[in-house]
Amino acid sequence: MSQHGIKEHSHGNVPIQTRSERPRSTSVADFEPISKLQEIWRYLPIDKLRGLDADVMAEVADSDFELKLVSGVTHRYVESTDSVVGSAGLPEDRVSAAAWTNASKTLVIEIPADFSSSEASFVKLSPAGVSAKAAHLVVKVGNFANATVVLDHVGLGVLAENVEIVLGDGSQLNFVSIQQWDQGASHISSQFARLGRDSKLKHVVVSLGGDLVRVTPTAFLANQGAEVEMFGVYLADTGNYFEHRPFVDHIAKNCVSNVAYKGALQGAGAHTVWVGDVLIRESAEGTDTYELNRNLLLVDGARADSVPNLEIETGKIEGAGHASASGRFDDEQLFYLMARGVSESDARKLVVRGFLNEVIQKIGIEEIEQRLISAIELELERVGA
Repeated sequence: MSQHGIKEHSHGNVPIQTRSERPRSTSVADFEPISKLQEIWRYLPIDKLRGLDADVMAEVADSDFELKLVSGVTHRYVESTDSVVGSAGLPEDRVSAAAWTNASKTLVIEIPADFSSSEASFVKLSPAGVSAKAAHLVVKVGNFANATVVLDHVGLGVLAENVEIVLGDGSQLNFVSIQQWDQGASHISSQFARLGRDSKLKHVVVSLGGDLVRVTPTAFLANQGAEVEMFGVYLADTGNYFEHRPFVDHIAKNCVSNVAYKGALQGAGAHTVWVGDVLIRESAEGTDTYELNRNLLLVDGARADSVPNLEIETGKIEGAGHASASGRFDDEQLFYLMARGVSESDARKLVVRGFLNEVIQKIGIEEIEQRLISAIELELERVGA
């Protein structure tokens, strides 16, 4: 018998040893109640869940979604029993399973084969009220299509969410998930991507607001020649708990992955967690992968946990590596700027902006980049970073 994070053993319960051993199920009953004794929840402030782990919750209403889709991109709602649901992945934790069970309808965004546009399609989600709600979204990209989709979370909500991304052969998708919640919001999002042969996904996560934000993006490279870039940027203030757990599962030959997350913590009590998992299976010969996490602590009393994990089952790879670091301001950078007449306050702001903008510029959507840069600058001005 298995349960989430724990596997029965003749000598008692022992932690699951490899990332691929985690059980997957759409049934809440298959997962134990959330506890800090479970590795995947050990950092989480359970008091901020606000019902996201409950067996029963409401689902988001159609009116909670605001769609602005490029011409040629379509949407429809399907029942949770539709064959498209579950085509990218299945829940690995209790909150994801609860969201799956309670979202009876799924919003499907469809991008047809051979579609190409430099414009972005926007899906804004702002669930009304402070009771826990469930949502399910599928983005399906046809063969050889090239598109951009932005999933924008705003307002005050308590949301458990599953997002599935399915890329056809030779397709390219730029997918951006923004968490710019108001104070008091709690959000847990499980995001699954399954890539077709020679397809490419750029997946960007931006977390700037909310009491609790936990995003767990998973990319399955199950077809030869697939490539994924996973970028993340976050700015945490007092009262913010941000957790990001990207996972890349290298299954097929000759696939490439690059993961880079950067965050700044500017408030006492701010807490961020980054756990990066990369699994290179025995079948994944020719893999080339790298993961990176950097954190900039701007004040005393802020905490950044960073844990890179790399599992390799074959030696026939092109390359694999990881790096992680958390620290204070670079005194040499500050000295350089101040020596040229920049005040210490302005110098600190310039260092933070440059640190985060390096990732924001990866988004490739000018409208979103400018919005996020403005939001970060307002936050830095507010606290006098």
